[in-house]
Amino acid sequence: MSVFQKLVLASGSPRRIELLQQAGIEPSSIFPAEIDETPQRAEHPRSLAKRLSRTKAERAAERLKGDETASGAFILAADTVVAVGRRILPKAELVDEASNCLRLLSGRSHRVYTGLCLITPDGKTRQKLVETRVRFKRLTREELESYLASGEWRGKAGGYAVQGLAGSFVVKLVGSYSSVVGLPLYETVALLTGEGYKVHFNWLAGKPG
Repeated sequence: MSVFQKLVLASGSPRRIELLQQAGIEPSSIFPAEIDETPQRAEHPRSLAKRLSRTKAERAAERLKGDETASGAFILAADTVVAVGRRILPKAELVDEASNCLRLLSGRSHRVYTGLCLITPDGKTRQKLVETRVRFKRLTREELESYLASGEWRGKAGGYAVQGLAGSFVVKLVGSYSSVVGLPLYETVALLTGEGYKVHFNWLAGKPG
């Protein structure tokens, strides 16, 4: 029996695409929703992750109205926020930003919040928030300078990519590893299956993502 379902990923992140594919899910289309990600005054990191993921999903849904190719689609969005206490770390674009983030994270624990938002074909909105605790080793000057030189930090929340070189900095991780990468797989699959998306169809058909 053929089952064709549409899933729009409201993100252009290669990491999120790869994680979906790891779970056997192939988005029918990618629709990055560009929004202002500036935290509101006194906004808590967890509230920011939830707000941004919902805004991305709603922005994508709004822009796809009337688009027949997206008719009947599930729309999935996510946003990841790295924080030390209530201090929200930026998605580093400049070397000074990355350096400041890494110096702050060195030798201490921080939290990574990923907000998920799913808009179903009948217009329902479902959200989840995943919190993960990560502890970094104390970084030496050589490690810090070498990591900054690698450029891997660019565009990453908190100035690091746990799936890359920075994975060697992690002393302890409590929670979802895939959430720190950018998309918590367990929670994403649960959210989709709970709303009727046939996540396992490709598994049964022998067609992994």
